[in-house]
Amino acid sequence: MKLYELPSPFEIETGTVMMLEPAWARAGELRAQLLDESYPKPFVIDDGKSRYLYFNVRLMQSEMALKAPHDLALRYTQKMMGFLLFHPRPKRIALIGLGGGSIVKFCHRRLPGVHITAVELDPDVIALRDAFFVPADDERLQIIEGDGAAFIEHTEKGIDALLVDAFDRTGFAPALANREFFENAYTKLSGNGVLVVNLAGDKDSYAGLIGEAMHVFDDQVIVISVPDDGNHILYAFKEKYFEPRWRWLHNHAKELRARLGLDFPAFAQKMERSSKLGFARREAIRGR
Repeated sequence: MKLYELPSPFEIETGTVMMLEPAWARAGELRAQLLDESYPKPFVIDDGKSRYLYFNVRLMQSEMALKAPHDLALRYTQKMMGFLLFHPRPKRIALIGLGGGSIVKFCHRRLPGVHITAVELDPDVIALRDAFFVPADDERLQIIEGDGAAFIEHTEKGIDALLVDAFDRTGFAPALANREFFENAYTKLSGNGVLVVNLAGDKDSYAGLIGEAMHVFDDQVIVISVPDDGNHILYAFKEKYFEPRWRWLHNHAKELRARLGLDFPAFAQKMERSSKLGFARREAIRGR
């Protein structure tokens, strides 16, 4: 479907708005809905350098640099890939929340041996995949319209990395914000699988989630901040008696940086510091 385009009506977010609307749609009505935040679908803003996915102008979901569409433009998406420090050659990755497909594209291109399943609840988000150059489904990639919690409940065991980046207009997807989801995730992970969750918004709104993850994963949880984006990233490890070999991991991080181009040494440093300071436990206690 060819996207409907009109000049951005926003003062700061300039460029072209791209929308899932027919050619005969009325620009004036769409412009008014964008400005009063009553427009019900996700939309794209293209400023000539990057494309951004929005639910409304206050909730930017994804960013893609047009000259490097397969790179991870947002810092929090880069840090979500920190699971590779502990599971460097996964065979099966599942993602809940497609967004602009940044992580899907990165994994599909840079991890050639991996099978990727992305689950997205909103069909309109999936309908925008071509605008973000998300590759077509193939033998290694499957994008499913559906509820992420239900998918995890019913999918086969053996997920090496489960990445959760699922938000609606009000915040973290409610179906994922409970102990049952974490228990199902734990069950479906492989023996040394890793759960990665993007936590965004008010810290008080997700401190309880950290506590649930700590309970289910037997305190084997590391949480790091993403100051650039105002997010936190949670990593929960299924491996029994999880004891990171930090010296080895710092050396391994350099190899991953050379192979994948992300700042894994910085990720490892933040993880080690957070782990030794007990940041996840402090946040879990605060959320009780």
